Amino acid sequence: MSQQTVHLVDASLYVFRAWHSVPDEFFDVDGKPVNAVYGFTRFLLDLLERARPSHCGVAFDESLTSSFRNAIYPEYKANRELPPAELKLQFAYCQRVAAALGLCVLSDLSFEADDLIGSVVHALRPQQFRAVIVSADKDFGQLVGEHDEIWDFSKNLRWDSVGVKERLGVHPHQVADYLALTGDAIDNIPGVAGIGAKTAATLLAHFGSLDAIYARIEEIPFLRFRGAAAAYVKLKAGAAHARLSRSLTGIACDCPVPLEALSFALGKPDLAAVDKLIEQLRFGPLTRARMRALA
Repeated sequence: MSQQTVHLVDASLYVFRAWHSVPDEFFDVDGKPVNAVYGFTRFLLDLLERARPSHCGVAFDESLTSSFRNAIYPEYKANRELPPAELKLQFAYCQRVAAALGLCVLSDLSFEADDLIGSVVHALRPQQFRAVIVSADKDFGQLVGEHDEIWDFSKNLRWDSVGVKERLGVHPHQVADYLALTGDAIDNIPGVAGIGAKTAATLLAHFGSLDAIYARIEEIPFLRFRGAAAAYVKLKAGAAHARLSRSLTGIACDCPVPLEALSFALGKPDLAAVDKLIEQLRFGPLTRARMRALA
């Protein structure tokens, strides 16, 4: 059976990029800033025009302080500033734009966009769908199966499972363990102090998994790589952090998302909703024309 493709968009990444890159000179009918909405809408239109997807989902992060990971580790992402009120309004607009254009919008207060995308990948794979994950986030490497891809749309770079190995030094099924060892400063995941990317990749190449590393930790001082003895000491001292970090780095693939491919089939734009948004957001003639042309 031939495979179909579902495009899954890590929407928050592109909303934040637009917020930082589009001049703060666009306002809705109430005078509230909508520069991020302008940039995100242009991104979505570019994606739809270039990829012509048959199936597409757009996942938003709404669990910035209420993710299940915060219950495990209250300091998770505590180093990030929460979006200001004006950006929260823009996120809501972005969801409305995606829905009006006929895209399946995903969001949840307990699960992050990564988890929602991972759950769709796992739900549709048995239905003969490959996934193209539109993001630049390395965490998604753990979802990449034999036929899947990550697409950094802004740079027009794509990588598959081989590309994950080339970029991180580990196979997709090892990415969560790799991140548990190295930590992730962006998400405030501690990892094991002093264990860098090269050492983590070397250890996983030899042992296969984080569990195996700790099950056979006494072998590490005798391995033939520079710093093996020091790595052993660091791993012993950081065992609790490694286990904690592993509970945070794995993408949950059992979230409440639509399970049928039909839910992600690209629909025709809702012209009434599109026209309402065009007026509320005061879109210019080019964006108006592009939105309506998709109907």
